[in-house]
Amino acid sequence: MKKYFALVIVILSFSIVSFSQEFYNVNNINTIELEFSEQNWDEILQNLYQSGEDRLTGTAIINGEVFDSVGVRYKGNSTYQTNITKKPLNIKLDYIIGDQELEGFGTLKLSNGFKDPSMVREVLSYEIAREFMPASLANYAKVYINGTYLGLYTCVQDVDRKFMQSHLLVDDNTRVKGEMNGMVNGVWTWQGSDSSLYVNQYQLESDDGWSDLIDFLDTLNNYNEHLGSVLNVDRLLWMLAFDNLLVSLDAPINMPQNYYLFEDRDGRLNPIVWDLNETFGVFVNAGTGPPLNTYGLQHFSHLYRINDSGYPIVSKVLNDDVRLRTYVAHMKTMMTTLFENGWYEDRALEIQQIIDEEVQNDPNKLYTYDEFIDNVYTSIGSGPPPQGQSIIGLVELMETRLDFLSGLAMFAAEAPAISSVIHEPGLATTGTEVWITASISNTGYVQLGYRDQPAGKFIRTDMFDDGMHNDGAAGDGTWGISLIAGNSNIEYYIFADNGDAVTLSPEKAEYEYYSIEVTGDLVINEFMADNETTVADQDGEYDDWIELYNNSASDIDLSGWYLSDNAANPGKWTFPDTLIQGGGYLIIWADEDGSQDGLHANFKLSADGEVILLSDASLNLIDEVTFGAQKADTTTGRYPNGTGDFIEMLPSFGAENTDLIDAVDIPLAQPDGIQLYQNYPNPFREQTTILVVLAQPERVSLEVFDLAGRKVEIIFRGDLPEGDHEFLFEANNVEPGIYFSRLTSAGQVKLIKMVVGK
Repeated sequence: MKKYFALVIVILSFSIVSFSQEFYNVNNINTIELEFSEQNWDEILQNLYQSGEDRLTGTAIINGEVFDSVGVRYKGNSTYQTNITKKPLNIKLDYIIGDQELEGFGTLKLSNGFKDPSMVREVLSYEIAREFMPASLANYAKVYINGTYLGLYTCVQDVDRKFMQSHLLVDDNTRVKGEMNGMVNGVWTWQGSDSSLYVNQYQLESDDGWSDLIDFLDTLNNYNEHLGSVLNVDRLLWMLAFDNLLVSLDAPINMPQNYYLFEDRDGRLNPIVWDLNETFGVFVNAGTGPPLNTYGLQHFSHLYRINDSGYPIVSKVLNDDVRLRTYVAHMKTMMTTLFENGWYEDRALEIQQIIDEEVQNDPNKLYTYDEFIDNVYTSIGSGPPPQGQSIIGLVELMETRLDFLSGLAMFAAEAPAISSVIHEPGLATTGTEVWITASISNTGYVQLGYRDQPAGKFIRTDMFDDGMHNDGAAGDGTWGISLIAGNSNIEYYIFADNGDAVTLSPEKAEYEYYSIEVTGDLVINEFMADNETTVADQDGEYDDWIELYNNSASDIDLSGWYLSDNAANPGKWTFPDTLIQGGGYLIIWADEDGSQDGLHANFKLSADGEVILLSDASLNLIDEVTFGAQKADTTTGRYPNGTGDFIEMLPSFGAENTDLIDAVDIPLAQPDGIQLYQNYPNPFREQTTILVVLAQPERVSLEVFDLAGRKVEIIFRGDLPEGDHEFLFEANNVEPGIYFSRLTSAGQVKLIKMVVGK
């Protein structure tokens, strides 16, 4: 999260929910071992692929963790070749065991590097896409089957219900995958209201949704002026810009496949990129003409399909001048932030360095090691079928392409300049007026896009430079508008258009935006989504919990109010007769166990990330928090308590929040400083050893605190010589739970989390 400082702090935020899963960390090369009782597993998998039947069941061992009864099948279209040993794989961990997942992921999709000598196209392209829109995580895995090493694969996150929940905060809305079964022409054409007319172009992955898809296609083609009500237009503009800039022609700008449509909480379909192994000019068939050569790829038109009635995905979207200028602005943002500065080239080389040794040792690699190295820069003309196809180098494509696009009139047009984006007050309260101003030159039309719910639809309203909207003198280049703060944070961006070009601030809007913190009397103050040892309920169970805090001095009656983890169902759990005192805290257990005494909601929190909503008795949203993956026995809470941003912290459970988590679990080793290493054993019951290492003589203090910040014991205070020092902490007089040890010396503070078991 970046901060921009002017007269007040403006916080730049992202609509994507961040993930901390290690499995998809690009620096980690995973090891996946598949074991089948059938020795002719390859023959069986090929037969299943040809017949379109289901999966072969076996065992998966992933980074040493065993998953029983997984379902495996071959996947892919052109990437699947019978004469290739390293065939692409789809592994469904929850095939038989419904809740069997790896860090929340139920399906793993592995690609074999087909038609990509560089082995970076897929991972790099997803990384680029994630800068501007929701897109899958991706990295690499070494795959073994029945003890035989198949080679290095690209591993890509499945675009599934979890993906939808993480990015759109809904999990049961319409989900559609673009398909090409048989002869299909065009993308998003209108063929009538009968769903059977669309089965060759779309695969419905939700329980229902044909009517939503057909309504969208009808609106796009026949009532285009209402397109924004059924489609997240800005998200599509980002996808079109991405596909065109990277000359990704195995994509819906050219082929009716390799994308998803997810319905958001406002009933709009959101396009999601998919299958990026042929980006950077690998797929060379555009339209009905001959395959594109190097020049054709480098000079590929940014207006491709704009007049093609068979491709409403382009022609019915870029037919509007404002949308067209916004599309160009998005492409220019991609060019300036990741390409013109050489970032993409450096990143491709960094990724190659991560996998270099594994590529060399891959017994079934589809290209030589020299071709792997060379294809970042130059064309490669050998490899698997189709033999002889030239695969253009990434830099070979993009250097000339950037020059070509930059020289076009639409890209060279002088755009508005936006600066000094300010909102006052910096921290708003419910019902107050918030003024938003910005300095903007070379424009005649400015709008504010804003929303007050995460992943919701941005509303556009005009801004003014008339001297009457907190904007200074009329015509001075300062534009202003005010909003009335509701119960939730306000997210916003600035849109400026001079008729020749569009500028947005932040430049990655609507995917990136500014945020105004809004606090009310009652807030979600802290929550724990992975409670293993911290605090138990009255029945001794370590369940998820949510803490509310009353910022006011008056009691608030919560009877008939609602708490939920589903934006589509805000009334999921109803408070019984409940009062929260002024300045008081209230704990709700999220454990799906209403039979227990106390407040026990009928839902659990997901440690992989989701949303929590608090609504009043009329279902008016009072507070909402969206969170990503959580750590065990660690909470997310407001700091400062009751009003601040959400940060990771040590659990306070009904007490004032602190920011002590910053150094927890991170042994901050410094060559000329102090080191506090994780205690061992941990967890422990009776005693544990704490190791302190000093690079030079120091006066130190080593103390133990509980979760509320109360000092439990002073282990040592005094001078210590250079070297290693072990200290013993006895747990005889403390209750089971989480504690932390703090080492202080010469202004340095180091902390570790310690768990006292039951």
